[in-house]
Amino acid sequence: MLRSSARRTAPVLVAAMLLTLSSFAFDTPLSDQAVREAYFLGQRGDETMAAFLNKYTKYLEAPKTGPDIASVTVFTPFALLVQQSSQHSSGYSAQQAALDHRDQGEFVRVIVQIQLTNSYAAYIVRPTGTRSGSPSGFVPRPYDFWKDFDVKVFSDDKKLRAFSSSGQPNLLCADEGGCELTGATLQFDFSAADFASGSATIDVDPPEGDPVSIDFDLGHLR
Repeated sequence: MLRSSARRTAPVLVAAMLLTLSSFAFDTPLSDQAVREAYFLGQRGDETMAAFLNKYTKYLEAPKTGPDIASVTVFTPFALLVQQSSQHSSGYSAQQAALDHRDQGEFVRVIVQIQLTNSYAAYIVRPTGTRSGSPSGFVPRPYDFWKDFDVKVFSDDKKLRAFSSSGQPNLLCADEGGCELTGATLQFDFSAADFASGSATIDVDPPEGDPVSIDFDLGHLR
């Protein structure tokens, strides 16, 4: 009877272990082997690495009017380690990569790229005076225009709160001097544990034009 009970219990324990292991759809926490694999992939710095990282980005069609939400990227902890390794020159070892990884918690990074368009350009039409009927002129769009964009990130229909967020303007500068505003890059960092369901939805609501919503299935990403 005891042997029979043990045989019936074993499959249940195995199933429970598999369920626990699959609770995260992507690698987190990363094993020592995964950290080494990410390190060596990043050190390649070739088309293989670029193609791998490109899988984490979705590109959107330009809208008819309003700003262009050009792309949205969701980097998992593994992809972030690949990217981090690629940014180090020779002399950066796998052992150092492992030490660096131990010193920081695992997180997911969301990046939103915004491009200006003809209808949402680098210059804004504004009245030149305060009186009614004053002629209009052009003034530069503020470099922090990206603050008017509302970005929300969800996982399993739960709105997530980033522990770090930032934005910076994208500029095109000429050799002879002078820079033109072309867009902005927004970045949000979340705890990897927030994405236990394996789903990620990024909603971007611009001040003009239509909002966009992008779904990511993290189960198909490492």
